[in-house]
Amino acid sequence: MRKKFLISIVGATGIGKTSMSIELAKYFKTNIISSDSRQFYKEMKIGTAVPKLEELQQVKHHFIQNRSIFDDYSVGDFERDAISKLNDLFIQHNIVVMVGGSGLYIDAVLTGLDDFPDIDQEIREILKKELLKDGIVSLQQKLKERDPVSFEKIDVDNKQRLIRALEISIATGKPFSSFLKNKKNKRNFIPIKIGITADREIIYNRINERVDRMIDNGLAKEALTLFPNKNLNALQTVGYRELFKYFEKEWTLDFAISEIKKNTRRFAKRQGTWFRKDNEIKWFDFQEDKEVIIKHIEDNL
Repeated sequence: MRKKFLISIVGATGIGKTSMSIELAKYFKTNIISSDSRQFYKEMKIGTAVPKLEELQQVKHHFIQNRSIFDDYSVGDFERDAISKLNDLFIQHNIVVMVGGSGLYIDAVLTGLDDFPDIDQEIREILKKELLKDGIVSLQQKLKERDPVSFEKIDVDNKQRLIRALEISIATGKPFSSFLKNKKNKRNFIPIKIGITADREIIYNRINERVDRMIDNGLAKEALTLFPNKNLNALQTVGYRELFKYFEKEWTLDFAISEIKKNTRRFAKRQGTWFRKDNEIKWFDFQEDKEVIIKHIEDNL
């Protein structure tokens, strides 16, 4: 049986992963699996930078707008579904492309999820009450003191992930990060990891321009339709959270947009921290010729 390869394309938000994944999928005549944890949701199109229709028509994509924000869909569910889909795709293809910037979801496919101990529900309830009473900054500071590694890596503006990291740390007396990557699940494919990067100033400028395009394309209108469901986990997402504060008259629109840009830049920084810990990633400049990247892949097949 011929070896199977999964080309995993990673990098900061807005760096050009989508266009590169399409070029590679076309060259290798294969499909794309999205590992972007927010592009799953069909109600969130503009704010998650879902590939354009003409892009989706060039190559078959999977896990793009296939769920609803009302669905309870975890990273564990994605791992199961993605591995099942890959098993199907590898029947017809020796190579499949995966693209996305959600580090936890990428790792779930490449190496599997980590085993965490069962946690007393009371700890979670206490943290939820503290969140309501003292606000998210209090919990963020608590995580920073207990587990600075996780504080830098996870999305600390995501209340659910913040509480999860804290409850593991409090219940076990060990940092949440100490439980990560204790084991790896065996996969029936060989990963080839490609990173797309640029100087920080370029990444930040691209992010600012991208947010402006999202606003011009109707992000505020999209967010307004989702506002009644603002407490859903799927909507604890940069681009929506900030506009919800505008709708609640806490912020002006201009300030909300500036906060979207700032928080997206912070997210890109965390992505960089996550991906830099993986020495198997081969990094290329975002303007690199696709032929150079293709040659690197072919040399590793």
